[in-house]
Amino acid sequence: MDHACYQCGSIIEDGRPFCPHCRAPQISVQISVPSNQAISVSAEDLPSRISLETVLSDDPVQQAASRRVLDKRAAVHAALKAGVLGVFIGIIPFLGIVITGYLAVYFYRRQSGLVPIASLSSRVGGAAGVVAFAINAILMTVRIFIFHAQQEYVDLLTQFAHKVGADASDIQASIRNLFTPTGLIVSLFFWMLIAVALASIGGALASFFLRTRDSNP
Repeated sequence: MDHACYQCGSIIEDGRPFCPHCRAPQISVQISVPSNQAISVSAEDLPSRISLETVLSDDPVQQAASRRVLDKRAAVHAALKAGVLGVFIGIIPFLGIVITGYLAVYFYRRQSGLVPIASLSSRVGGAAGVVAFAINAILMTVRIFIFHAQQEYVDLLTQFAHKVGADASDIQASIRNLFTPTGLIVSLFFWMLIAVALASIGGALASFFLRTRDSNP
């Protein structure tokens, strides 16, 4: 029997997959539903009733493709949340910022349901490192220039020089130069690079460990 095309109304012979006039699909698909029944959905109703993401939500190929695309909104929220926590975790030298990057990917997974590939996870972790560093830098700058704590930091660095066996008198001038506006900018930029690198490593590690955990419940 012939039938009319749902899109242009042309009469089409049964069994043809596409309309020869407008190329609209002329097929029906069977979609499983939780009640173990099958419903017939015509091609014209498919886009409005069910999305491809829903159909393939359990497909490993679809999940692998999703891991290669960042949900920017979830990434920003995860980086901000982990970055704020990183201000406190950062009291652990170096390891604290690595943990901050790890937490960023953990928070991303909780919000999006997926763990990105390592390269994208490192970006999420690095963003969290930037947030944590920025907050710490602001607090330190305020403390130095507004509350005049410069001498306190100079004394701390001098004590550290003594502990490592350096002659503090020779490097004291260099230490003071670090607290000039130019020296402070250079030193902050240097430490920011270290923070981003360590947090990125934490994000990449999270990509590996969290995906391994997901695949072995």
